[in-house]
Amino acid sequence: MNRCLKPLTIVALLAFGGAAQAQSEASTTSTTTTTTTTILPAPAIGAQPGVRQFPRQALRGTMTVKQPPYLEMDDRITRFTPGARILDEGNRIRQSAALVNRELTVNYLMDRQGQVTQVWVLNEAEKKERRRTLGVERNFEFESQQGAATPTTLPAKAN
Repeated sequence: MNRCLKPLTIVALLAFGGAAQAQSEASTTSTTTTTTTTILPAPAIGAQPGVRQFPRQALRGTMTVKQPPYLEMDDRITRFTPGARILDEGNRIRQSAALVNRELTVNYLMDRQGQVTQVWVLNEAEKKERRRTLGVERNFEFESQQGAATPTTLPAKAN
């Protein structure tokens, strides 16, 4: 039947692309008008160049998942809320068990009880942005953080 041909042609066109379209045009010679359907490739899922937009309330911190649902956020032990989401650099959802003992720079949201509700693992471009944090921020470095001591940086011995 002629009426069943069009839905099958659409399915074949979606499945096989241009080869099915050429075949359907050759088989339907009685039709005087032809319609051309162009299928564009979908963008890659998770491929987002640049910087994502984060909520204004999101905080910056260093996260280490200890034993799910417990994690260390900015040197404080806290926990994930039930249903907390962890999004990696490509905005894909990750399980907290896959991130155990990995130290990650993240943006995160907390609820009123101090539990983490949502986490975004940052890429290199997002790490460069300044953001509010609950951790300690210093605009200086201690001498002990600058590297190994050399004879010029060691204190003089008292005689």
